[in-house]
Amino acid sequence: MDGGVVTFIISILIVAVLVFVAILLTGKRGYHFNVEAYQARFLEIENKLKQDNPASFQMTIINGDKLLDKAMVEMGIAGKTMGDRLKKAGSRFSNLNAVWRAHKLRNAIAHETDLEVSYKQAFNALQIYKQALKDLGAI
Repeated sequence: MDGGVVTFIISILIVAVLVFVAILLTGKRGYHFNVEAYQARFLEIENKLKQDNPASFQMTIINGDKLLDKAMVEMGIAGKTMGDRLKKAGSRFSNLNAVWRAHKLRNAIAHETDLEVSYKQAFNALQIYKQALKDLGAI
């Protein structure tokens, strides 16, 4: 083969590899959420948390947890329960321990009859869920 043809083919291959790498690096990986819908739903949840309404504390935690679980299910993260999905998705979260804390608080709300949740706990849990949803690309 002629030296010019070989050089041309090698050049084409190099350009193709560079384009492929550029696509991989600039494109989003994984699932594409309806971000506007998730943002709107999370804002609804946040707006229901009222410092003068203790009944809102537990519900906002439960709803934040549900929204995060929905996002994980939508992404196709396997697991029978949210706990199972958290185990599989752990590396996707910037602070997995915080997500587990918020989820355990949600479980305590669901299973303990006399649990009292403070505004600060509810607010902190919502911030954790917000960051987790950001980590997944849902908001």
